[in-house]
Amino acid sequence: MPIALREAEILWEGPLARGAGTLTSGSGALDQLTVTWASRTERPDGKTSPEELIAAAHASCFAMALALVLGENKAPPDRVAVSAACTLDEGEGAPRITTVELTVRAQVPGLEAARLEQMVGRAADLCPVSNALRGNVEISVRSELAPSV
Repeated sequence: MPIALREAEILWEGPLARGAGTLTSGSGALDQLTVTWASRTERPDGKTSPEELIAAAHASCFAMALALVLGENKAPPDRVAVSAACTLDEGEGAPRITTVELTVRAQVPGLEAARLEQMVGRAADLCPVSNALRGNVEISVRSELAPSV
């Protein structure tokens, strides 16, 4: 039995260059999001793209994995911020997602930077989105400790 099954649907109308899709998720959290080729390759203009959705999925998944690892190591975070940049590039004659760059900024009282690096590495091993992309997409992770308030 799976831990979770989530669904989304897109209804695309028209040819690629002039057409548009409307994305809806089963949970309703993503409701009527517009997707176009132009929002993917030119200016977003308030519309989303598969790359933006992958970046969002990867950042949120990685933050959860790191929070888990930090907690298991008796270093619960006050805050974890993860940003992701997903790149669509030309490769092998067709557009391909080539890289995802993650930037992690963690606020963890009493934790040293070297220890954070170790835990970030463990989080990378645990993150389901990282595991789904690994081998097909180059993933890089930079991390830094944010000062505790």
